[in-house]
Amino acid sequence: MPTEKERETQRVVFERPLPAQMMAIDGTWRRPCFVKEVSESSATLRVESSIEGLTLTEFFLLLSSTGLA
Repeated sequence: MPTEKERETQRVVFERPLPAQMMAIDGTWRRPCFVKEVSESSATLRVESSIEGLTLTEFFLLLSSTGLA
């Protein structure tokens, strides 16, 4: 497992967060978000709308500029 310092160097931090969409695996909900940084195994997202009550253990992260997967 990589050390904290190794993980830091492998992360890509965006100067301006990238617009994206979070969507439930079963397609029952969708929320706009921004991708702040990414690595091989994780990402940091900023969500400005409510996510209360949503199952967030698994979801798709849609990066298409047209909104289509």
